[in-house]
Amino acid sequence: MAGALPRSPLAPDHFPDLPPIDGVTFAAAAAGVRYSGRLDVMLAICAPGTTIAGVFTKSSTRAAPVLDCQAKLGHSSDTGAAILVNAGNANAFTGRNGTYAVATLVGATADAADLPESRIFTASTGVIGEPLPYDRITAHLADLVDSQSSAAIGDAAAAIMTTDTYPKGATQTVTIDGKSVKIAGIAKGSGMIAPDMATMLVYIFTDAKIGQDELQGLVSQTSNQTFNCITVDSDTSTSDSLLVAATGVSGVDVAGNADFAHALHAVMLDLAHQVVRDGEGATKFVEIEVTGCTDKAAAKTHGLSIANSPLVKTAIAGEDPNWGRVVMAVGKSGAPADRDTLSIWFGDILVAENGWVSATYREEDAAAHMKGDHIRISVDCGMGSGNATVWTCDLTHGYIDINADYRS
Repeated sequence: MAGALPRSPLAPDHFPDLPPIDGVTFAAAAAGVRYSGRLDVMLAICAPGTTIAGVFTKSSTRAAPVLDCQAKLGHSSDTGAAILVNAGNANAFTGRNGTYAVATLVGATADAADLPESRIFTASTGVIGEPLPYDRITAHLADLVDSQSSAAIGDAAAAIMTTDTYPKGATQTVTIDGKSVKIAGIAKGSGMIAPDMATMLVYIFTDAKIGQDELQGLVSQTSNQTFNCITVDSDTSTSDSLLVAATGVSGVDVAGNADFAHALHAVMLDLAHQVVRDGEGATKFVEIEVTGCTDKAAAKTHGLSIANSPLVKTAIAGEDPNWGRVVMAVGKSGAPADRDTLSIWFGDILVAENGWVSATYREEDAAAHMKGDHIRISVDCGMGSGNATVWTCDLTHGYIDINADYRS
């Protein structure tokens, strides 16, 4: 289905030039899991001693691959590792069939790549509730292992797409103690986006050296500042998974290094924004900044309430500066708010202040801001110093068109 959808008008001009990451190779194949004539399986193989950290959906109906990956994290190993991902079928809500499919894929990948099963991480994305035709994947494993290349990360990004209209990649290079440390990541995500951990499927690779505990803490913290601050449609997936693999090949220890943490944050935020820009049917990228709250948690609650409101999102799609809907979304969020201290801006235009429309407000000014493809809404609650920023997109009829026949 991904190939049939028009490219998002918010898409970047091109897929970025991602540098090879020492200690990681990739391959992709057209296995026909669900789609015909397109890449839909990717395999990444990491060097011995690679450290892996991850965050996953908190959904109570987590898919079998998610449960398997969660059970494998937190263990150090001197061996290599592999990540196998398929698109088109989520292997979620598939009962014992799902568990068996994961075990089969893990075993077959371990044999083909000569790695222990404890170091094989799998993920599946696509339709929920249909058995995964894992034999179509195992049939390509030998070729996937034999065709590994450090330059094939772009093919890997294309292979994990479902309703995505473009592959997503991001990179950063940071100099530490005179040596370069590289980070490159890929992601998929377009709908069913309201992360409660990280997001969709995200795979980030670096040649940095860092222990598992340190990497896990950094990944969890950075996910909360990036992927957990985006939403497309308020729906949290059964399959959301984010893995970060640090090969250590550069020899540069980045534990506690602020420059590396900043670079990882930049990669994750870039990928998170790309997911929003590829939101199903999206025509506008929306940034919502909330300040003056009792604490950061309250600010984020208000921000997500605005970002997830169908009334706000459809007003944005219609280029209507309906600030009353923002007031509504703040009021319903459940976080502390005071009508008489609330102020709202669309772009740089003060719309309302102290619980009432601003005396300087002219609707035609706000309407002009709404015509752009990057919309900024700011809210100040006037109650404290808590602040947060979240990102979303508009809600158009295109979202309905895509999801009404998703399984066809």
